Amino acid sequence: MDATTHISDRRLTDALAELQTDPNDTAAMQPHSDRLAFTDTEFMLRRETRGIRFQLEMLKPDLGQAAQGIENTIVVYGSARFVAADEAAALLAAAQTAGDAPAIALAERAVRNARYYELAREFASIVAQHSNRQELANRLYVCTGGGPGIMEAANRGASEAGALTVGLNIALPHEQGSNPYITPTLSYKFHYFALRKMHFMMRAKALVAFPGGFGTMDELFEVLTLVQTGKAKPVPIVLFGTEFWNSLLNFQVLVDAGTIAEEDLALFHITDDPQEAWQRIRDFYQL
Repeated sequence: MDATTHISDRRLTDALAELQTDPNDTAAMQPHSDRLAFTDTEFMLRRETRGIRFQLEMLKPDLGQAAQGIENTIVVYGSARFVAADEAAALLAAAQTAGDAPAIALAERAVRNARYYELAREFASIVAQHSNRQELANRLYVCTGGGPGIMEAANRGASEAGALTVGLNIALPHEQGSNPYITPTLSYKFHYFALRKMHFMMRAKALVAFPGGFGTMDELFEVLTLVQTGKAKPVPIVLFGTEFWNSLLNFQVLVDAGTIAEEDLALFHITDDPQEAWQRIRDFYQL
């Protein structure tokens, strides 16, 4: 039997294009039972279609990354509140000029935390420079949560080294915009934290966690749990900032209480050196 449809026919795309031909004719785009289901925003946002939205948030970033050769990532987490060293210095200078004691204290803290921004930027640059020399199949790409702070620093370091870099952003009530250093075609926004987490792990070959808040802790312990329980393959987990992590978390308490095993402490490594962090990853994969 002869085929009657060309192999490259895209009828759904054409159908949507027809609806959008005349932007002044909005009747076909209004909530109505006669609308095409996939163009009906009101329908797509119903509680009953949540499963479809899950599928879409899984599929869109997966297809987009695969099409651009993104198969292996190093995920960098950390505070969205840290700024670059030059920005922190400017904040301090302005506060000192104004003679505002509370502002000076906050700016001095920003200057202290700015070192993490610069170290994340340096680490990402190291990764990107290595990957730029590899065949496409063996390249490692820096992936972050797409926002400011440490996320921006990591995307920035990779971008400055000439590499593609991924941002998996999240829509928040206090809008978190994507930082400008993400490769535009690799900047994705999620509604569901769960789907975003899955995408972090699907391609992750290592996790590097800089000092951060609840979000960083959430992501870190999620990965530790997945690896500990065997639900995810072992990957290098590097905690960056010895003073911060040792002050915040006493993992030995968990061992002493019998809630984790002694060998679970080997699931992660703490360092202050971007080169050491990168070397841990290289050693793990014998790069």
